[in-house]
Amino acid sequence: MAEKDYYQKLGVERSATKEQIKKAFKKLALKYHPDRAPEEKKVEYEEKFKEINEAVSILGDEKKRQQYDQFGSAAFQNGGGGGHQGFDFSDIMSQFRSGTFGNFDDVFDHLFGGSRRRTGARRGADVLYETDITLEDVAHGKKETISMNKLEHCSDCSGKGAHKFSQCHHCHGSGMMKRTQRTPFGLFQQTTPCPYCHGKGELPQDSCDTCGGEAVIRKKKKIEVDIPAGVEDGMRLRVTGEGEIGQNNGPDGDLYVHIHVKEHKFFERDGEDLHITVPISFTQASLGDKVDVPIIDGEASLKIPAGTQSETLLRLKCKGLPRLRGSGEGDLFVKVHVVVPKKLSKKQTGLIKQLKEEKPLKNFLKKIFG
Repeated sequence: MAEKDYYQKLGVERSATKEQIKKAFKKLALKYHPDRAPEEKKVEYEEKFKEINEAVSILGDEKKRQQYDQFGSAAFQNGGGGGHQGFDFSDIMSQFRSGTFGNFDDVFDHLFGGSRRRTGARRGADVLYETDITLEDVAHGKKETISMNKLEHCSDCSGKGAHKFSQCHHCHGSGMMKRTQRTPFGLFQQTTPCPYCHGKGELPQDSCDTCGGEAVIRKKKKIEVDIPAGVEDGMRLRVTGEGEIGQNNGPDGDLYVHIHVKEHKFFERDGEDLHITVPISFTQASLGDKVDVPIIDGEASLKIPAGTQSETLLRLKCKGLPRLRGSGEGDLFVKVHVVVPKKLSKKQTGLIKQLKEEKPLKNFLKKIFG
């Protein structure tokens, strides 16, 4: 059998994404939909429709597409490679002729194993956006401007995908159809939304040039998000209605902003409290002093008591981070580290030698060994 070029049949490049393949299929399916075929071209339209369905069944499946790219269409002849086995195109055509099958959206879903119904409103998908902020941002809060390529309803066709519509001849414009099912208890009749017009009562007769019949377009949009003071790492902020658009008049999804707080070079965070280590001299530790220490947005005065030992933890109240829930701020805990000088002047050496009389280690050993 002759080699088939599925990319050419759909009019896409070999590097096309799955979304581009789907869009090309839907455009061709709308054009060659059997319901829209002139009487003298019924057979031609059905054959063309069968070809594009065969192409999309291969290129829309990642595994089959990989086989096709490597071995060509021969991999799917005589049952090789799985191909589009299990999908009866002649059965589809007979369903179209009898009016028992849906439109090309239903065909695409069926090709990829979907069984979803497009009747009824559906909420749009949520969108996740991740952002990095600093500890200073946590202290003061921040306004974050997010740039997104966001799907929106096409304004040229009012989100309908077409400009001209005619009454759906399947439901006669009612938008509803009666379906009879046979059960062990007898025949059961149910009224459901028409699967051909999705309960709208009308079918498109053309395709919007702006959105290509998709009813939606992707636009760049800037969204300003208020990041509150006191926010914690890993938190998610919700912006209602800024996710993907809903379908069939369903509500839009939400935008979730995931917060990552960067590690600070000097401060460590513990909830709303902050910790920092600062160096002090031997003299300051021995005699006591008042020093300026850094806080998250400046400096603050800290009293060092006389006789302070190295690694002592001192607290500055309300100099930490603001509480996210409630009022007030946490505390700043300052660990003092006594720095021993590596070089001393003669005068400094003489002064320190005067303290040599004090031998804390000798006294400590005496306590242990008597």
